Amino acid sequence: MSGKMARRRARELALQGVYQWLLSGNSISTVEAHIEAESEGFEKVDREFFVGLLRSTLNNVDSLQAEFAPFIHRTVEELSPVERAVLLLATHELKHGIETPYRVVINEAIELAKGYGGTDGHRFVNGVLDKLAAKLRAVEVQAARDAKS
Repeated sequence: MSGKMARRRARELALQGVYQWLLSGNSISTVEAHIEAESEGFEKVDREFFVGLLRSTLNNVDSLQAEFAPFIHRTVEELSPVERAVLLLATHELKHGIETPYRVVINEAIELAKGYGGTDGHRFVNGVLDKLAAKLRAVEVQAARDAKS
């Protein structure tokens, strides 16, 4: 599995972990162990990326939700668990994973929302993350806009 695919699969498994945590309230270590044990082909995943993304996201849920909450028109608790999990992961990556271009973070989040979320969930996720990226990665977003014009 290429590095790109190993990271994509790691994001997918991290999404499943955050979703599981949101619904079960289990400890991070329990969720992590369950995902590792139950996921087919886990040995091909970028394990370091998966563990870092899952743990960092779940250890910072409140601060991550505070970042995207101004861009949603309902309470965080009213989001579907999938939308909430996708936004948590993507917000973490936008804020802390600056080695990954913001467009990649948003595109990966959209793909996760399409694959696991409701019909138009990906559009909602895209809208929130576009606004959030402009706030968290203003220089990078502006440079991309300038390059287009």
